[in-house]
Amino acid sequence: MKVIKFGGSSLASASQLEKVLTIVKSDTQRKFVVVSAPGKRYPEDIKVTDALIRYYKNYSASNDVTENQDWIIERYREMAEDLDLNPRIIESIAASIRRLAELPIEDNAFLYDTFLAAGENNNAKLIAAYFNQNGVPASYVHPRDAGILVTSEPSNARIIPSSYDRIEELRNSDEVLVIPGFFGVTVDNQICTFSRGGSDITGSIIAAGVKADLYENFTDVDGIFAAHPGIVHRPQSIPELTYREMRELAYAGFTVLHDEALIPAFRGRVPLVIKNTNNPDHPGTKIVQKRQQDTPYPVVGISADEGFVSVNIAKYLMNREIGFGRKVLQVFEELNIRFEHMPTGIDDMSIVLRERELTPIKEEEILSQLTRKLEVDKAEIEPDLTILMIVGESMKSHIGVMATATKALSDHDINIEMISQGSSEVSIMFVIKSKERKAAIRALYKAFFK
Repeated sequence: MKVIKFGGSSLASASQLEKVLTIVKSDTQRKFVVVSAPGKRYPEDIKVTDALIRYYKNYSASNDVTENQDWIIERYREMAEDLDLNPRIIESIAASIRRLAELPIEDNAFLYDTFLAAGENNNAKLIAAYFNQNGVPASYVHPRDAGILVTSEPSNARIIPSSYDRIEELRNSDEVLVIPGFFGVTVDNQICTFSRGGSDITGSIIAAGVKADLYENFTDVDGIFAAHPGIVHRPQSIPELTYREMRELAYAGFTVLHDEALIPAFRGRVPLVIKNTNNPDHPGTKIVQKRQQDTPYPVVGISADEGFVSVNIAKYLMNREIGFGRKVLQVFEELNIRFEHMPTGIDDMSIVLRERELTPIKEEEILSQLTRKLEVDKAEIEPDLTILMIVGESMKSHIGVMATATKALSDHDINIEMISQGSSEVSIMFVIKSKERKAAIRALYKAFFK
């Protein structure tokens, strides 16, 4: 039994949906299909999700939304007509899109989520109709009926563990079930979306819930590469990764798969494979609990993510002051700021966080409180940082990985701001200036893979 998920680029047009139908028909074990909203058909095109955001903004500002509604409905109509579907499916989708403009605006914390979820929800209806009309008995299943019950956290929903008992009942269906990704419903029956990459999360939840033998995540690339193909020319593809390795790579910039999407499948012990809708015969990249084949390299992948800052603190005899670290973190907690890493020395400490967590007012408040309350000798905020990671579970059994990495960066005149390695030795993290990101990735790739 397999769960398959298709991304927006795989569902952007009628010709793409024909590929999806062929993929589903080619394997009778593919019983659950999780779908995204239609993506871009060409570079200058607009994703349906982006069009829904515009629709939401105009509606919440009490502007005329007729043009927004017509564009979205026409996008679905074009696909339906190209696929020669029964006109009733478009009538249903059009009514659903227009009903969004009847929702209450005031005191409606879930309005934005409800608008965005309409992209996936209506696409699932269209795809189920297309399957039925072409020899694949299928049913559209709303996440409510699938049992995807989530927490009441708009745009950041989390699955409620008891949901898995309901989801398991989906196994009893004889039809292919088409389920919209990206959202669930709260106990109060409100639409609530997952965070970015939410359709991947839905696919992972369904795979874990029905105890699937495999979760296939179809996108527009032949799996995962050892480095970003836009930075390194023709990097090696990775045939197999462990969940821990993929989690580290996804965190630091590998956008093929959202890192939160790994958690349900990992806990459910369901292997996952990244495949290409446009090249379905390619084996792709399989993500497993434990690697079945040895890798010739200690490092399996190199990734980097921009948009970090570091709050650097120095205070003489910091290490002797009981509770100092707690007091520092309390400053961030009171300002509702999440931190990512905290490298320390004897008399200094750095708090690395994402740039989006800060505002000019929060920056001033941080420096003020550190200086005034904690009486630090020095406090500064260093911007424009990148987190660069080399990842591989085999690193712990290879001597000299750190030496190879630091020499490669040194040979290319790339200064390392900070270094961190966890006790698991799955990854080594370097903090560098963002302007050196591409050069650093190329240097490390050459050192470990050439």
